[in-house]
Amino acid sequence: MNSYFIDKFHHSAKREAMEEDEESPTELNTINSSGAFVIVSPDKLSVKYTGAGQHSHDVGAVQANKPAPFKRYGYYFEIYVKNAGAKGQISIGFTTNSFRIGRHPGWELNTCGYHGEDGLIYLGKRQGEAFGPTYTTGDIVGGGINYDSQEFFFTVNGTLVGTVSKYIKGPLFPTVAVHSQNEEVTVNFGQEKFAFDFKGYEASERNKKQIAIEKLSIPPNINHRLVKNFLLHYGYEETLHAFDLATNSTVPPISLAQEDGIDVKDTSYALHERKILRQLIGKGEIDAALAKLRDCYPQLVKNDKSEVCFLLHCQKFIELVRIGALEEAVNYGRAELAKFVGLTVFKDIVEDCFALLVYERPDVLMNQPFPRRVAEGSSGGRGECGDSVHE
Repeated sequence: MNSYFIDKFHHSAKREAMEEDEESPTELNTINSSGAFVIVSPDKLSVKYTGAGQHSHDVGAVQANKPAPFKRYGYYFEIYVKNAGAKGQISIGFTTNSFRIGRHPGWELNTCGYHGEDGLIYLGKRQGEAFGPTYTTGDIVGGGINYDSQEFFFTVNGTLVGTVSKYIKGPLFPTVAVHSQNEEVTVNFGQEKFAFDFKGYEASERNKKQIAIEKLSIPPNINHRLVKNFLLHYGYEETLHAFDLATNSTVPPISLAQEDGIDVKDTSYALHERKILRQLIGKGEIDAALAKLRDCYPQLVKNDKSEVCFLLHCQKFIELVRIGALEEAVNYGRAELAKFVGLTVFKDIVEDCFALLVYERPDVLMNQPFPRRVAEGSSGGRGECGDSVHE
């Protein structure tokens, strides 16, 4: 059963990803690059260092023309080290749009870079951390983002080297940098087959997640418990009775006394009262609903500025406007709604209610979701002191 729903989820997610027309990097950005220190090839897929490489600020860094897409499981790109040059000071990583061109990825805050000269990973500072092997002429190095695990990962010659936490937020640009004479790399944004089996990596990571999900322990009858508690909480008396009849032969009934610490007789009474409250509010009989609450559950309306009182007064105001009793609505608003004007949490709804008075056909703007919300707030909600209706 678990596998069925997991498979359905995966198929749905795949369809959604296919429907998303999300742009991906296709070439190097020749505008936002260290133009004084590098030459980008005409096809915008290769970069060669032409500077002296004497200082930390004359790095030949180039970003991709677009950030890595994120509405998917992961993203990956590779570079081929055509020439490691004099020192092999090549790096690959990810940077934001505020990245200072002229520095290696990983040296600046909110950047990450895997460097070929020393095999260190740099995470927003000049001090690197041990990570993987060095790389040089002829090597293929890849950098990727696993959005599910929120990690960066890097590869060398088709083999996964390691992962680090993706601590950077926002759009991230694939970035390469060269920093010594004659260094040259070619970038593969997916126009050619990758050396690393990225599709296989995605499948493996998804499988790990599925195995972890299937190992989760789910209490028996959890669905029955959730549905029954929902129906009880909101006062759906007939539906709850039908549900009990339908499931009684296959699923052991829940002991309400055990679940909520209350008497079954009291529960049945509360369920019936909630049903009446929902019906009164649904029909717009707000005065009767308020009277019922004061009689059965005074704790919910003892504070005349509680959310329950506010919602009921709003609904009463709306009902008066609905039948065209505008003068009565204005007087009622002044008496009952004005007290809520200074309360920030209610301000927008109060203004929306009074705004109905300026429309010639306010009934066009009125719909059923609000009465339903009032009914749920009154018959199944909690008072300011945390008192539920059935407690």
